[in-house]
Amino acid sequence: MGLHFDLLTGKDMKQINDLKESYGGAQDIMKSIKNMRKYEVRKKTAEQKGYGEMLEMAEDYAKSIAKVEDFVEKENIRTTKEAVVTTQVSGWQGAPVALGCLKRVAGDGTTLAPKEMISVMALTEDYVYNGELISTLAMTENLIGSKFCNTNLIGTPLSNECYVRLEKVTGEKFETIEPSPGMRALVLKNQGTFFGNFGGIEVANNNHLVYLDGITRAAVNTGTNFFLNPSWSTIIAGSYYARDIKNMEFKISMLLSTQNAIQFRMLLNIMKEFICDDGTPAISEINLGNGMSPEMFIQCAKELQSSGLPDVLLTAHIRINSDLGIENFNWTENAYKVLDAGINMTIKYESDGTSRPLDTMETYFLPKEERLAQADKIGEVLYYKCVRCSEDAKEMMRNGHKALFARISYRNH
Repeated sequence: MGLHFDLLTGKDMKQINDLKESYGGAQDIMKSIKNMRKYEVRKKTAEQKGYGEMLEMAEDYAKSIAKVEDFVEKENIRTTKEAVVTTQVSGWQGAPVALGCLKRVAGDGTTLAPKEMISVMALTEDYVYNGELISTLAMTENLIGSKFCNTNLIGTPLSNECYVRLEKVTGEKFETIEPSPGMRALVLKNQGTFFGNFGGIEVANNNHLVYLDGITRAAVNTGTNFFLNPSWSTIIAGSYYARDIKNMEFKISMLLSTQNAIQFRMLLNIMKEFICDDGTPAISEINLGNGMSPEMFIQCAKELQSSGLPDVLLTAHIRINSDLGIENFNWTENAYKVLDAGINMTIKYESDGTSRPLDTMETYFLPKEERLAQADKIGEVLYYKCVRCSEDAKEMMRNGHKALFARISYRNH
């Protein structure tokens, strides 16, 4: 049984196409991303924006990060099982926080850097243009060799000029407020709690266009090309938008609520409907919901394998801070059940499982001045997440599984 109704109308597609063309079209966007991902380009920009010294420190720290080969040799590790583990740590919050974490990782001599890093920093114009985002990417993607995911929160205040441009390009009118002179922000009506719109979940009316504009603005200016996507409409719009932008991809947030196979199939239908020109989906990773059992995780993985779609990474939170879900959440034993069934998985750490100050969602939304003032402390929280991820992955390696870490964690990188 196929879809009965088109997910996008002609008007929807025209607005999305016009937005893409306003950035020069798919080819220009891809070229900009490719150029801005070069370390020398990022470093030059960082130096011009005052982050040169910070990058030099990061370069030194990178030289001391522990190596997988040393661990394998020391403990005589042998890969005897089929399933592969990918390591992932969440909560990267700008350049000073990243630097503080890298300093600790380099200093302990044992922690292996995660293969993937997730950030929920709002893509404000200041963050995108002032050098901090591009410096963060230079550290994490270029020096450490991790895959870095950014998040576009659609409620982020933007300049009036930004909204004027978007409305002119798309012909859409957005319901906004003026939080400060010269700035506009979408009116969000469903915030039952302070974090009610975490991740931009409220995408009312045609606010998916704000999401697409935000990720493109960041992509062409910094080279970031992997984005968290938390809502059904932005997933559909993003999959259509990026079908011919080969170096742009999406990670599905667990906040989408893919908690069972029925919801997972809804997502598979979207992926199939908007397959890219090269036969792959724009979605490269799906974070399955925290309520999912290991048996359901395995079922979803098997349905993905039989779908005819190319492999997509499936991720589970192993540890979360208490304001993301139930207290003392620990999915470690479940992860072993998935792996022992021969299913590849990404293990994600929103927390190290210990109740620490600043290990909260509230910390993700601190004002810039407070975030920078507490960067070392937030970096320490992030460090302990990396330690827990590294230690758990090492134990999985002792049990015969292959685990994947950042490029810098290998001698022949």
